[in-house]
Amino acid sequence: MDKSKRPFHNSKQRPFHKSKRSFRRRLPPIQPGDRIDYRNISLLSRFISDQGKILSRRRNKVTLKQQRLITLAIKQARILSSLPFINTATGVKIKQLTARARNKVKSDGKK
Repeated sequence: MDKSKRPFHNSKQRPFHKSKRSFRRRLPPIQPGDRIDYRNISLLSRFISDQGKILSRRRNKVTLKQQRLITLAIKQARILSSLPFINTATGVKIKQLTARARNKVKSDGKK
């Protein structure tokens, strides 16, 4: 069969099959009743990584306006010491290490 006479679309063959499963629609991370405020620490902590960094919009799945409000609220909470600048787990480790070092220096000085 000549190339020009062949049909453009062969309906019998499909190289990629679409799955007919229904997908679960995910809930938005910020519900309409939630207030993005520096005092709402439980909401803000969802948008901070383990290292204490503000997560990106793509990762949070929020709108641009919501991301701006979240960022401002997190920064205000950090300034007011409601949220730590670094993660509490690493902060605790650093405090423990410095306390051990101080105790070691004190015990060496007493001998």
